[in-house]
Amino acid sequence: MSTTTTTPPPTAAPPRPRRELPPLMRLTEAAADRLRALYAAGGEAGRLLRIGVKTKGCSGLSYDLSWTDAPAPTDERVTDRGVTVLVDRKASLFLIGTVMDFEQKTLSAGFTFTNPNEKGRCGCGESFHV
Repeated sequence: MSTTTTTPPPTAAPPRPRRELPPLMRLTEAAADRLRALYAAGGEAGRLLRIGVKTKGCSGLSYDLSWTDAPAPTDERVTDRGVTVLVDRKASLFLIGTVMDFEQKTLSAGFTFTNPNEKGRCGCGESFHV
């Protein structure tokens, strides 16, 4: 009578822990405050700001901000600091990790974007490339 030893099948390596993805976008307190004021002054309940990217300028891309009454099926909803904005899904790869701010200067005011995906900007600051 012979005895054979069998080797147990190799066990699968434990799954690697998933790394948490960065938020699609974040808002500074100044941007959230300005959006709250714009949403309140809009008069129509439910209007939301949609953020996208379009081809424009000497560097190739620019941020596109528009108002919408309802989210499109392709919009990503981003809620930060109690404020919701929509991001066009086609722009999401360009915007991952972006911080939206609101700056008020002596002669101008507007939303600005700090985008870790940007590789450069044109001289006038109107457009960027990734």
